Amino acid sequence: MRLWATVWAFIRLGRLHFLAGGVILYALGVMIAVYTGVPLHPAALIWGQVAVTATQFMTHYANEYFDLEADRINRTPTSWSGGSRMLVEGRLLPRTALITALVSGGVALVANLALSLTIRPGLMTFALLLSAQLLAWFYSAPPLRLHSRGVGEVTTAIIVTLLTPLMGFYLQAGEIRLLPVLAVVPLCCLQVAMLLAIEFPDAEADRAVGKRTLVVQLGAASAAHLYCGLVLLAYTSLPILWLMGLPLLVALATAALSPLALWQIWRMQRGIWRDPARWNTLSFITIVLLMGTAVAELAAFIMLIFG
Repeated sequence: MRLWATVWAFIRLGRLHFLAGGVILYALGVMIAVYTGVPLHPAALIWGQVAVTATQFMTHYANEYFDLEADRINRTPTSWSGGSRMLVEGRLLPRTALITALVSGGVALVANLALSLTIRPGLMTFALLLSAQLLAWFYSAPPLRLHSRGVGEVTTAIIVTLLTPLMGFYLQAGEIRLLPVLAVVPLCCLQVAMLLAIEFPDAEADRAVGKRTLVVQLGAASAAHLYCGLVLLAYTSLPILWLMGLPLLVALATAALSPLALWQIWRMQRGIWRDPARWNTLSFITIVLLMGTAVAELAAFIMLIFG
């Protein structure tokens, strides 16, 4: 029984529910490449996903290790913030998280080398994947600790909603084009908004340990206004993106969740960010906006491919 409890704690430590985002966003990049006429490259698809998922695992376990001090003093964790609580509750030793992060990083690097040396040979492949891997590691790891320097949110948006789809596209097409960049603009806005939502419950603990998130730096009220602006920008940018070349069906699919976004903005303006009882749903709905929009874009490109 103790063994199974340890295994379950280890699984929870990895926060597996966040892995779906890496699969969806990577697939989005792959499908955009196929939409542009590039034949599907199965080996690049598989090895690229290995690199993405291993990098995610590295990030999750590293964050648990390097953010342990903040998690220990956090008295308002939610399902989406404050860490998994497995190290805080003593169910696993901190070095377990660190060792797993290092092993996961090693797997990501091996996948990078396989891609850049044999599957999609070239310095660009190696540089693109390594950039994401280094940014992911130094998001919480010293000496950079990017999340404590006021750039954590932008760093995460670059890794997750920009580089992940671009990796999917580049590993198939062998080049970077404008279309995948246009497609991820709304997703980048929603990614930063999601992080703001997750940071409200952690603000006091983050401030105490010197973790300078945007909510800590700006103050909760200003961060709430920024949140609303980013969510609004994700959808108001669509006409411009369409004029620049985003397919109309994709733009319409991206707009599908705009009623939910407007309702969320209305709730934020009414001050739900002040209410700890609503922090969990605040984060959840923002995650739904991000992942739902990514799925809608992915479905639209698949329809264009097979329609």
